[in-house]
Amino acid sequence: MAVDFYELLGVARTASEDELKKAYRAKARQLHPDLNPGDPVASDRFQAVSRAFEVLSDPQRRGQCDRGEAAPHIPGRADPAR
Repeated sequence: MAVDFYELLGVARTASEDELKKAYRAKARQLHPDLNPGDPVASDRFQAVSRAFEVLSDPQRRGQCDRGEAAPHIPGRADPAR
């Protein structure tokens, strides 16, 4: 099953860089491991949201993702792009 980075951040595919940053910060604050000690689900979601922002905030990688050229990385698995 493919991971939808836009859905993880709760933004539209047309979101601006500022909208991405605002959504990421809100999600990161909500899911941060320091605020959810001992909650592995929150930790995994925090990693996924961080990865989504990492990809979508880079115009080249965002374009690749939008075109389906780059397989989304799922936290906890080896990243074939690295």
